[in-house]
Amino acid sequence: MVVRALRDAGYEVIYTGLHQSPERIVQAAIDEDVQAVGLSVLSGAHLSLFPKVVAGLQAAGAADVVVFGGGIIPDDDVPALEDAGVAGIFGPGTSTSEIVAWCRERVGE
Repeated sequence: MVVRALRDAGYEVIYTGLHQSPERIVQAAIDEDVQAVGLSVLSGAHLSLFPKVVAGLQAAGAADVVVFGGGIIPDDDVPALEDAGVAGIFGPGTSTSEIVAWCRERVGE
């Protein structure tokens, strides 16, 4: 749903599919020269996977890529994700229009 909302809002979206490793996500971001990476995790592995993507982007010289994510993320975990460099967290019930508005503020048109 988020992919479709961002595309409808005029963003070019590269969807890598389900169950990608942090390394694969970083490589795709570098290869496609993206401005942002959106992640979704429903498995509870967000405290491990999201920071690995941020660290991988930094190591690849792409620290300017904005990383945001969503899924089933407890409120108590949000500060740790923010400290790790995740710029935005969207939990269940967040509207796609809110995500699009956030992207416009953080990434631009």
